[in-house]
Amino acid sequence: MTKLAIISPCYNEEDVLEQSAARLTTLFDTLIAQGSLHADSKIYFVNDGSTDRTWEIIERLHKDNHYVCGINLTHNVGHQNAIMAGMMTVRRNFDAVITIDADLQDDLGAIPQMLAAHEAGSDVVYGVKVSRKADPVLKRMTAMAFYKLQRRMGVNSVYNHADYRLLSHKALAILSEFKERNLYLRGLIPLMGLPSATVDDAISERTAGTSKYTFSKMMNLALDGITSFSVKPIFAIFYLGIFFLFISLLIAIYVVHALIVHTAAPGWASLMLSTWLVGGFILMSIGIVGIYIGKIYNEVKQRPLYSVESVLE
Repeated sequence: MTKLAIISPCYNEEDVLEQSAARLTTLFDTLIAQGSLHADSKIYFVNDGSTDRTWEIIERLHKDNHYVCGINLTHNVGHQNAIMAGMMTVRRNFDAVITIDADLQDDLGAIPQMLAAHEAGSDVVYGVKVSRKADPVLKRMTAMAFYKLQRRMGVNSVYNHADYRLLSHKALAILSEFKERNLYLRGLIPLMGLPSATVDDAISERTAGTSKYTFSKMMNLALDGITSFSVKPIFAIFYLGIFFLFISLLIAIYVVHALIVHTAAPGWASLMLSTWLVGGFILMSIGIVGIYIGKIYNEVKQRPLYSVESVLE
């Protein structure tokens, strides 16, 4: 039997916590009764600097539910770092951990399959999305484009996998040796080269509240997947380059119009278009180089990824 810890990062999730805890408790009761899960398995909700009643609810659940534990971070550190905080806090006490978002949109029915794959010898088991019908159309389209872009850029990741996965005690020990500050677990974990398996993950509708994973956060994570981290001031230069490229497209339309109606002075069209286009590419290039310089800057400081204020066990 596997002694399991569920790691669930929470940021302003007061609307779903009680329901999520109830669903996970039912699952634990079933698996323990079947003899496939150790009775000392736990559910860890990681409070990532929430500004609502999230930690208050976690404390109450901890008192009322013997499965529920809590990890309270001192401030918001982001989704990836919150997952890492949970895994590193509990890694010595469990045979394996499963990471899953607090809204439980991922398929809980995949957890028994993950445990079976772990028992069969897999140190890493990935939940791979087979259906994204519950996601908004824009999110589905951008996600597919992102996975394809990652592949073309040479990022070693599992296609259509987010952060729903099982890691064994061995995998956690190896992961703890990775010291980089620019954390992107979807690309980092496959680098360990451990025996792995996949299970199907059908995304369901969110039962309450709204997703805290905004479009800007998804964009930052996508850029982190290629560059490993984001440095906002340097990204500002990068986005400024994109803005100038957009302006150049507008100028191009105006230039074409001027040529058609014969209002353009000789040489004016090519000069204006090239100025805006080349200027945009230069700013983009500076931004990309700056991103990598910024990553080096963050790495050499060696600041901790997170700070744990308290743990309920």
